[in-house]
Amino acid sequence: MRLASYITRGRSGFGAVVANGVVDMRLRFGPRFTSLLDILRGNALGEVLAALAGVRADYPLAEIELLRPVVQPEKIICVGNNYVGPGEPLGLAKYPNLFFRTPGSLVGHLQPILRPQESEQLDCEAEIALVIGREGRRIPRELAFDHVAGYTLCNEGTVRDWMQHSPNITPGKNFDASGSLGPWLVTADEIDPARPLRLSMRVNGELRQDDTTANMIFGFADLIAYISRFTTLKPGDVIVTGTPSGAPAEPPRFLRSGDVIEIAVPEIGVLRNTVIDEP
Repeated sequence: MRLASYITRGRSGFGAVVANGVVDMRLRFGPRFTSLLDILRGNALGEVLAALAGVRADYPLAEIELLRPVVQPEKIICVGNNYVGPGEPLGLAKYPNLFFRTPGSLVGHLQPILRPQESEQLDCEAEIALVIGREGRRIPRELAFDHVAGYTLCNEGTVRDWMQHSPNITPGKNFDASGSLGPWLVTADEIDPARPLRLSMRVNGELRQDDTTANMIFGFADLIAYISRFTTLKPGDVIVTGTPSGAPAEPPRFLRSGDVIEIAVPEIGVLRNTVIDEP
């Protein structure tokens, strides 16, 4: 099941993507549930699936503007340096390298990414993101996937020179609308976590990243177990799991207005955004 948050005909909504349309779940569950986050907090994914039986789409995809799948998560936790490069050995890092992003730093599928006035060094990174569906603290690794609602894609937009202002990389990772999340949430039952996922990124059609999750240093379950040691993971929280080799490029190839970024995992979909200069 593909779940999305969106705006259509001037109102916000959430629902299930079926074929080339959307079944609006706000029409069916409001006021009990008014957002996808409410569905996750209410452990109601099964109700959503049951509500799809024999139902036709309410809107064509062409009539909706997709937002981040979870519009206002409590936490977005990102992982740095989590894939081994060609010829590099596994197992060198003892702990994951973590940092936070704000929701406002990420837009939805097909929404414009802003190149900020402060820098010409906007870059992109392809990543897979986990969305938490069940609250947990100190989650054992073997139970980690019981807490995953589903998967989405992230363009972890980065302003490279602002990452160097101090040892803390936070400024370069949090410019408004510098990255994206989407296009939708694919529920966990659709994806076998034991099988590697192939992640790729193209800029203007040119392949820049292409790797599989088999080359992750810390796998999805490892990340959930580690992060939940120090913070309670709550429904709607997002864990952005790291980017493969190829970002940053050498020599640097920073984004310009008009560039089109496409991040893809076949089991999830394609996240597409165009870069514009911030007004």
